[in-house]
Amino acid sequence: MNFDEIIERRGTHSAKWDGMEAAYGVSAADGIPMWVADMDFRPPACVTETLRSMTDHGIYGYFGDPRDYNAAIAWWMETRHGWRVEPDWIFTTHGLVHGTSVCVETFTAPGDGVVLFTPVYHAFARVIRAADREVVECPLVLRDGRYEMDFAAYDAQMTGRERMVILCSPHNPGGRVWTQDELRTLADFAKRHDLILISDEIHHDLVFPGQRHHPMTLAAPDIADRLVMMTATTKTFNIAGSHTGNLIVPDPDLRARIGKKIMALGISPNSFGIFMATAAYSPEGAAWVDALMPYLDRNRRILEDGLNAIPGVQAMPLEATYLSWVDFSGTGMDEAEVLHRVQTEARIAANHGKTFGSGGERFLRFNFATPRARVVEAVERLQAAFRDLQ
Repeated sequence: MNFDEIIERRGTHSAKWDGMEAAYGVSAADGIPMWVADMDFRPPACVTETLRSMTDHGIYGYFGDPRDYNAAIAWWMETRHGWRVEPDWIFTTHGLVHGTSVCVETFTAPGDGVVLFTPVYHAFARVIRAADREVVECPLVLRDGRYEMDFAAYDAQMTGRERMVILCSPHNPGGRVWTQDELRTLADFAKRHDLILISDEIHHDLVFPGQRHHPMTLAAPDIADRLVMMTATTKTFNIAGSHTGNLIVPDPDLRARIGKKIMALGISPNSFGIFMATAAYSPEGAAWVDALMPYLDRNRRILEDGLNAIPGVQAMPLEATYLSWVDFSGTGMDEAEVLHRVQTEARIAANHGKTFGSGGERFLRFNFATPRARVVEAVERLQAAFRDLQ
């Protein structure tokens, strides 16, 4: 577990590395990609060994018999999150953006409203709009440097056309770990407005010391009849290219509806992703995560301290994820000037905050899941790009 190792990713069809010049004008030759949410670390050795055993066998047929896979998911959720999952609750999707799409297609119709607490992961809105549904933005409130939900305001926004609400827990991009009370209040909101609640918990293993993630199903067990949980190994173990995720659905009626939609869409699992996830959800995988989080926490502090030393720049204190949400509005610069300094002068590709919806316009999102030397260099470049403010 050498997280300091520099692994060459250029020229490997990496979206993060090979796609940043087209997206941001930052050349991979000397740029630092801090946008796409994958890590520059190898996954646990058990994942690589599993792939090697597949290639050694040399036959890549259809996947069957998910008992080991389902047992690995159940073991992980109970061991790491105190959540008991039954095998027949689990549906496999091609990642959680696809899982979101399955839920939108199952539980809403064209023209229906889908509630998002913005700013939030940009793929949600993309999927909703592509399906001819309406994105209903309920802006998060920035209070004392962190996001909170304002359900009195959200109640006033509802029109009766809304059919679903999507929660990002922990929150991307703000890094919030929602409290049990906040989750229960959200559950009450979903019940008041008769909304299906989709809880995307893909970052639930990436929680920093002193914080505890609460699975929605445990925080509010009385809403099982309207709840779909979304989980995956992909963010936790840096295997996003496997495109494998889970919809975990305790309620039998909701399961029947999702099962029918999955059948209609002809969805079946990718065997590589299934074997990788099964290997990752193991004691060896758990040890890898336990080593990863202190490393990420140190990277987080280096990046936050370095950015906060620039006058007018403020990184939101993170409770989870490896994605720093940084407010540049205090510099007094417009968006074009900030982007010029970050992308052209510092040669860093970071996500533009406005893509995350209302409330994100003055922010950039930086991925610090990369070897520490690269984080240190990114801080040096950013401080140099804004040196005239100091």
